[in-house]
Amino acid sequence: MRRTPIVLALLGALAVTGCSSSGAGGQQSAAPPASSAAPQASGAGFSVITHGAPGDSFWDVVKNGAEAAGKQYGVKVTYQGDGDPAKQSQLIDQAVSEKVDGIVVSMANPDALKEAIGKAVAAKIPVVTINSGAESSKEFGAITHVGQSEDVAGRGAGEQLKAAGVTKLLCVIHEAGNVGLDQRCKGAEQTLGGTVERLQVDVSNLADVTSKVTAKLQSDQQVNGVLSLNPAIAIAARDAIKDAGSQAKLATFDLSADVVTAINDGEILFAVDQQQYLQGYLPITFLRLYNTNLNTVGGGLAVNTGPGFVTKDNAAQVAKLAEAGTR
Repeated sequence: MRRTPIVLALLGALAVTGCSSSGAGGQQSAAPPASSAAPQASGAGFSVITHGAPGDSFWDVVKNGAEAAGKQYGVKVTYQGDGDPAKQSQLIDQAVSEKVDGIVVSMANPDALKEAIGKAVAAKIPVVTINSGAESSKEFGAITHVGQSEDVAGRGAGEQLKAAGVTKLLCVIHEAGNVGLDQRCKGAEQTLGGTVERLQVDVSNLADVTSKVTAKLQSDQQVNGVLSLNPAIAIAARDAIKDAGSQAKLATFDLSADVVTAINDGEILFAVDQQQYLQGYLPITFLRLYNTNLNTVGGGLAVNTGPGFVTKDNAAQVAKLAEAGTR
């Protein structure tokens, strides 16, 4: 599994701050105390607000990461998700009215959230954006963004699919208006060297996803590759390839236990892994450091949690972690 140097460095730093060590005179060093110049915590804790639907396996792992960090630092963490940008904005407004100590928000539709995030920043509540919308994070006033460069990840997927012999690729988009998903398809298009066609589906109706992908593969037998952008869609696409009697090669973004099993069984070539546990864990850590020591991370650039790649070579190891809810 490839990990970016900045994430490895951050995890190393977190491991140090999470443990005490003997200093001069045998005294114990600890995490920095709250500075008098740092924002004063209200005790309301941190609010994590994403565009993930309840029960989504990807976002469950993000939630696990955020809650683990909250437990480690002894702070309250509240997680809520809604795929409707208007409702997501309302959740942000509610967090502002509750005077939380920090907000973590994913921005699949940045323009729809701009006003709500602006209210949080105006109220001097630190905001960390995650997952999607990195290009708008600094503009909206967030202290940093934690996620994956979707363009870079898409290019990486395209390169691997090209090496596998794919010449015409079906890129399956499961959320209309999600800028990150379009970036993934565009990235793949840049490096594949062949044709990339997009297919819009609804992630809430997986049976229909299977039906639509099956129909496309049967009507256009030149399609010899499918790229899904979600683990549930990957399993639906796997079934579609079988139903269509197609030899198309399948790859996906993001992990689930089913996806890891399918990789191990040779049904999926690889999964692009953005290590979403870190997208929950790191923002809580960064907000905690900001509120106690006025630290900011990234220097105006995003903190990358991926891409890494899960293949048959490392799927068995990752499977154990996926079962534990951390991958």
